[in-house]
Amino acid sequence: MLARSFTIKNNKMIVANSVNNALQADPTLAAGLIRMLFHDCFIEGCDASILLDSTKDNTAEKDSPANLSLRGYEIIDDAKEKIENRCPGVVSCADIIAMAARDAVVWAGGPYYNIPKGRFDGKRSKIEDTRNLPSPFLNASQLIQTFGQRGFTPQDVVALSGAHTLGVAQCSSFKARLTTPDSSLDSTFANTLSKTCSAGDNAEQPFDATRNIFDNAYFNALQMKSGVLFSDQTLFNTPRTRNLVNGYAFNQAKFFFDFQQAMRKMSNLDVKLGTQGEVRQNCRVIN
Repeated sequence: MLARSFTIKNNKMIVANSVNNALQADPTLAAGLIRMLFHDCFIEGCDASILLDSTKDNTAEKDSPANLSLRGYEIIDDAKEKIENRCPGVVSCADIIAMAARDAVVWAGGPYYNIPKGRFDGKRSKIEDTRNLPSPFLNASQLIQTFGQRGFTPQDVVALSGAHTLGVAQCSSFKARLTTPDSSLDSTFANTLSKTCSAGDNAEQPFDATRNIFDNAYFNALQMKSGVLFSDQTLFNTPRTRNLVNGYAFNQAKFFFDFQQAMRKMSNLDVKLGTQGEVRQNCRVIN
């Protein structure tokens, strides 16, 4: 038991070191690792299907338009290679994604949370499955329904949305808000978004003023009608979720606690067990 505990601790340290080294060089990758976990787990469960490369006979999830902006694959590869050198065939790529996302939250100033290990890696990764990813154009009721089908509560939805305290959105995902009247969008912030989009569809707008710090500034922005995505701002516009937004804007500790609970739930979504999967030697290809 002591040897196994030592091995688990070593593997956790390897992942944490890979994440920390990468984020020291590029802090913006923290948002990428969290987003990678979500895009993996929401499709076929937390099985590292997002890591599989396309082949001549199959277009994989990572090549879907919704996933082309994902970043951080090299961090997972680095951790996996180092773990395989020490402890081959034991730690799945799915476990590494879950740990890396957690470590990215912590590195950026967010809360630490324990997650169980033992996920297996899936063998299916198809572009058509990504149509089930939630759109940035959904309203609060649609978000609650979509996440509710996977076992998440409205509180989980708002807490998980708080991950947008890190990172950026591309103009293509919010420019529609600028072409139609939108009373939920602050006029000064609308000008900021328009200026961003003047550089093209791929131009990036931070979700809040502290793009590389995990805090509750995202919720403060929603209160000021400065949510970047429609799916962000709708959380404040809707009575069913407004109180949650206000609560997290007022009490960062409460946001951190609820985020921990929601991320544990996300990290365990439809986990593959036993014969349902494998432990890949290389995260980009099935064994």
